[in-house]
Amino acid sequence: MSALIHHRVGARAGDFFRAIGFRAATLAMLLAAALLFATMPAAAQEKVVFAINWKAESSQGGFYQALVDGTYKRYGLDVEIRQGGPQVNNRPLLSAGRIDFLLTGNLLHSFDNVRNKVPTIVVASIFQKDPQALITYPGQYASWDDLKKAPVIFIAKDAQYTWWQWMKTLGFNDSQLKPYAYSSAPFLANRQSVQQGYVTAEPIAIEKAAGFVPKTFLLSDNGWSTYANTIEARTETVKNKPEMVRKFVEASIIGWVNYLHGDRSAANALIRKENPEMTQDELDRGVALLRQLGIVDSGDSLSRGIGAIDPARIKDFYDKMVKAGLYKAGEVDLSQVATTEFVNKGTGVELRNKLSATAK
Repeated sequence: MSALIHHRVGARAGDFFRAIGFRAATLAMLLAAALLFATMPAAAQEKVVFAINWKAESSQGGFYQALVDGTYKRYGLDVEIRQGGPQVNNRPLLSAGRIDFLLTGNLLHSFDNVRNKVPTIVVASIFQKDPQALITYPGQYASWDDLKKAPVIFIAKDAQYTWWQWMKTLGFNDSQLKPYAYSSAPFLANRQSVQQGYVTAEPIAIEKAAGFVPKTFLLSDNGWSTYANTIEARTETVKNKPEMVRKFVEASIIGWVNYLHGDRSAANALIRKENPEMTQDELDRGVALLRQLGIVDSGDSLSRGIGAIDPARIKDFYDKMVKAGLYKAGEVDLSQVATTEFVNKGTGVELRNKLSATAK
């Protein structure tokens, strides 16, 4: 009997030590795997080069926000933002394949690309309203229609061939037209004059220089129905790398929500580093105007998310440009101008509502 007991005890002891040995080996394997993963490099980030259409300022703030707060990185993207400026033309770089995305002004550029067989397409529209405006002395003109009586309207050369032609269909005339050389001195010298300006730039500069807040009339509030700050990509990129395009668009949208409604201090610091001419006061005022005037948060973006695009609105704008003589009917295949594949999904709406409620 004792021999049987000793046999069973020995067997159980063997089982125990074999189990201990198995667990130790398993633990050793797990530790080795953990050490291996710890020494491996992080998953490779996909390189993306994004060129903007001007120097860094509040109008590009959401992109810098997504860069500095790690949103692009969380989407698996290593994004490089290249500035534009008066001596920089980033547009040819997109079709040449030297950049992946381009921030452009409005739909006229996209119409031209389609007409000229340049293989690019709009994948998102950050601004629901074009920030282009007419600026007047306060109290001088009460309404948009009153501007038609102004003796002088200072308009830059490129605008004379684009939106000024549209304004002429509304009752403005060439006798009012004077060249704008990007100096407000002629405007300030004539209280009855009107000057063009980007709503987040010239009005702020005029207030700083002259000590009064000018009145602004947004073109977009008076029928200029283009989208603005549109993001363009090559058509081959959309076809061959749709997941990369989706990530970039969605991350940019989240960046814009956080820039407008969250803590934007780090993004502003980066903008000022990139563009030392920009002051904190100009950035703060720029953001306030973007919000106050609904440049980003208005229309379809309130329910469909920032970046929203409506093909019917693109057609409406094109029809107005045909009437203004900029294009011929049917000259541009509007189906090639923009895609809604990456927008209109409500991205960022819940976050915006949450941040807005917290701010209150």
